[in-house]
Amino acid sequence: MSKTLVEFINTCSCCDEHVQTIKNAAHKHGDRVEVKIYYAGRDMDYLKKYGMVTKGTMIIDGKKKLDNLSKAAIEKAIADAVRS
Repeated sequence: MSKTLVEFINTCSCCDEHVQTIKNAAHKHGDRVEVKIYYAGRDMDYLKKYGMVTKGTMIIDGKKKLDNLSKAAIEKAIADAVRS
């Protein structure tokens, strides 16, 4: 079984709460989820993959992008990705 990759591009200090929510949601699924956090202005490797991002964005398996984030939306998206 392959791991689900959850990437999050943190664009500002307001998005810091999403980082912890993503880590907690991923932790519930054990080693089936890998989390990678990028910090805009510090990490640049996401730019080649996703281009310029101006709003906190979660990307699942390099395909599904979510930028309207809430705790419920994050948990649901990760759980759905693990199931599929």
